[in-house]
Amino acid sequence: MTTIPIWDVQQTPELNISAADYSLLTDLYQLTMAACYTGEGVEQRRASFELFVRRSPEGFGYLIAMGLTQALEYLEKLRFSSEQIAALQATGIFAHAGERFWSLLAEARFTGDVWAVPEGAAVFANEPLLRVEAPLWQAQLVETYLLNTLNYQTLVATRAARLRDIAGEQATLLEFGTRRAFSPQASLWAARAALAGGLDATSNVLAALQLGQQPSGTMAHALVMALSAMEGSEEQAFSAFHRYFPGAPLLIDTYDTVAAAQHLAEKVNTGKMELSGVRLDSGDLVSLSKQVRSLLPKVSIFASGDLDEWEIAKLQAAGAEIDGYGLGTKLVTGSPVNGVYKLVEIDDIPVMKKSSGKATYPGRKQIFRSYGGGQVQADRLGLITDTPLITEKPLLQLVVKEGQRLQPPEKLSAIRQRTAASVASLPEQTKRLDNPVPIPIEISAALQNLTEVTLQRLN
Repeated sequence: MTTIPIWDVQQTPELNISAADYSLLTDLYQLTMAACYTGEGVEQRRASFELFVRRSPEGFGYLIAMGLTQALEYLEKLRFSSEQIAALQATGIFAHAGERFWSLLAEARFTGDVWAVPEGAAVFANEPLLRVEAPLWQAQLVETYLLNTLNYQTLVATRAARLRDIAGEQATLLEFGTRRAFSPQASLWAARAALAGGLDATSNVLAALQLGQQPSGTMAHALVMALSAMEGSEEQAFSAFHRYFPGAPLLIDTYDTVAAAQHLAEKVNTGKMELSGVRLDSGDLVSLSKQVRSLLPKVSIFASGDLDEWEIAKLQAAGAEIDGYGLGTKLVTGSPVNGVYKLVEIDDIPVMKKSSGKATYPGRKQIFRSYGGGQVQADRLGLITDTPLITEKPLLQLVVKEGQRLQPPEKLSAIRQRTAASVASLPEQTKRLDNPVPIPIEISAALQNLTEVTLQRLN
């Protein structure tokens, strides 16, 4: 029987996504490997995969783990509908797959365990952010979605944490990255990760409302130009906007920034206008902010325009009079977090990769973090059978047992607080922007021994 896929390209050219599609939001080889495992009769063997970053992006002394909430939601909802299975069959790719494979997809549920570091925790290269222990075909199948989720949100959360650390607690930081994020879905994840990483608000209305937050923003140059052209002046454009949004921040660099500030100062000083803030989006932000501050001493000054943590540090060093920043392009794009997802154990047999430059450590692992004087001193990467020292705290926690989540999703505020505490606990040399030094990571004796034994077996 021939079945036409419900998303036939000629009928539906749009590329849309819903939660029901997540099972197919994967790389083909995850499914072909699952079919192979099933054909060989090993699909139910217990496997452990760990997700970690081999090397942090250049200039990053730490990473902030993020995306676990969405990863667990995906695992909870992992299903294959009859229409999806029919669409896979219609490709012809799986013509030699046995009937057991299709039955497996039809009955698909995630039944494994998940260990993970909490969202907002600082992590370093080669430390697992997450481990999946499940039947082989399940643990393999979920790789693509887990990497997509954790890699991107970890990148944005780390950038947000660095921005907050550099700008200081008093600065207002707004996420403006929706138009630069890699997709509409990515824009939602970016907004969430930015808020959890330390930013105050997002301009993304959907993300803000879904997260129970208040969206925040100002105005665009288009409004100033349109109303100025039709109503006669920039000043009238500002007045028109304030009729509907009294006191709202105004974008003042469409034409002449200083002249605009002078006109606003006259109105503010004579009590004809209330003004909460102004935004500068171009020009010499140091000079302009100082001139605007002299004219509007009690009005908050916001800056935007391809800013990142390095630019903010330069502005601060130059004495810029800026109270808040709008962060977009460089927050939601930039150097990727290249997390990988590797098999570390199958059927109680430790396994490892020995490829040049891509070798991995075998066995199920734990991160043991030691503290002193309220600061992180060092990490020890060991096996789950290692005993923590008195000064150590294990970071990986069991969050899913036999397919069931053990705790409800955390509130965004709790994750944000953990991020702030994590960054505050790091040494200054780890947080600095130029040539940061990650904290020392020791490999436990047991893990070293297992690695040597596994290598001998491979050789």
